[in-house]
Amino acid sequence: MKNYKVILTIFLIISNISFAQISTKEKEISNAEKFTDKSGTLIQKEFIDIGDLKKCKIQTAKFTDLITTQKTSAVRFEYNYISSYSTDNKLALLDSDEIDGLIKSLKLIQEKILPTVPTNYTEISFRSRSGFEAGCFSKKESWDIYLKLERYDGKSYVFLNKEDLPKLLSLLEQAKLSL
Repeated sequence: MKNYKVILTIFLIISNISFAQISTKEKEISNAEKFTDKSGTLIQKEFIDIGDLKKCKIQTAKFTDLITTQKTSAVRFEYNYISSYSTDNKLALLDSDEIDGLIKSLKLIQEKILPTVPTNYTEISFRSRSGFEAGCFSKKESWDIYLKLERYDGKSYVFLNKEDLPKLLSLLEQAKLSL
């Protein structure tokens, strides 16, 4: 009888941990995703190409509820992860109110972080409410720059060079103007 109680207790603990992880993932969606996920709506989705960087497509996404005429917009990142067995499409939406924060963060990285030589392992990151991440980490005596489109997916990284930052910033400025 004692063994059954132990097994039941372990099962309950594991299921609670799993439920907490699922709940955490579900909470991390952008306002644009919340807008398009509402039931009882007729949503028009318009995607406008801005440009590409390291095979990552950057677009503006404009969403309109055709019933209420409410609108929202976001910057959309799309990357096809190609492995030897399959291709997986990775997507991220960055709400329009988060774009300035990303641009400012990338400029700080470009101007103040990349010129330094790290002495210890260091990570620097910007994270959006949907889990999109941009940042850099130290690697020996230099920095690696990245975008991570999906928070819990290690296959959604897009690695950038120092020379890619001005282009990324330019694309984000263009996207901001077209929202």
